[in-house]
Amino acid sequence: MDARSKRLSLGERLAHEAVYGTILSLPSPEVAEAMALAGFDWLFIDLEHGTMGILECQRMIQAVGGHAESLVRVPEFTESAIKKVLDTGAGGIIVPKVNTAKEAEKAVAYSKYPPEGQRGVGATRAHGYGIHFNDYVTRANQELMVVIQIEHIDGVENIEQIVDVPGVDVIFIGPYDLSASMGLMGQLDHPRVLEAIERVEKVCKDKGIHLGYFGMTAESVQPYIEKGYRLITCGTDTGFLIEGAGKTLSGLRS
Repeated sequence: MDARSKRLSLGERLAHEAVYGTILSLPSPEVAEAMALAGFDWLFIDLEHGTMGILECQRMIQAVGGHAESLVRVPEFTESAIKKVLDTGAGGIIVPKVNTAKEAEKAVAYSKYPPEGQRGVGATRAHGYGIHFNDYVTRANQELMVVIQIEHIDGVENIEQIVDVPGVDVIFIGPYDLSASMGLMGQLDHPRVLEAIERVEKVCKDKGIHLGYFGMTAESVQPYIEKGYRLITCGTDTGFLIEGAGKTLSGLRS
């Protein structure tokens, strides 16, 4: 029996296998539902870039239902933003550009109920507007995922301290912003960029923390899957639309 048939949570599945997601930046429940029905294990809902708001985010999570897990990249690194995202019923948060252990500690604290953290309590969708409150607060600290993005060279330089922060579930490498922070915008195969990524890899593997990675194509993420990365993100909703439209138009015009 494989991990999927046991109905393990996304976090539990990471212990056994890679899980595959894609980035959603369009504020569309229908797009989210279609991507989940297409078979993605999880969806990377992006509030950091674009025009999507917290209400659209919640509608997308509702549309996905039990077909895929939803992890949400918060629009800003504040207690309020993290609280609102988790209150939608998201399976966890993705925190962009974490560069220090202190920032990682705040991300965890904002995500956990006391005594592990300082997350506030409200009547929200996450616990069925109070109907499942006791069950939710009992499980939330253990089950909600905290994903930290390392996407700046400062984060790489501080990675040894960041991985020592209790409650960090995944270190997710953002290669594009990382390369830009090194003055090598988009040069993902540059030796210095690869060296920085390898440093993060080694520290995380030594510490036993799962790794995540983003790439635009299956070919670009395959080497990282082979190296044991587990939280894999491939492509974007707008990229799929453009690629599909382009192929159709090319066929028509040929």
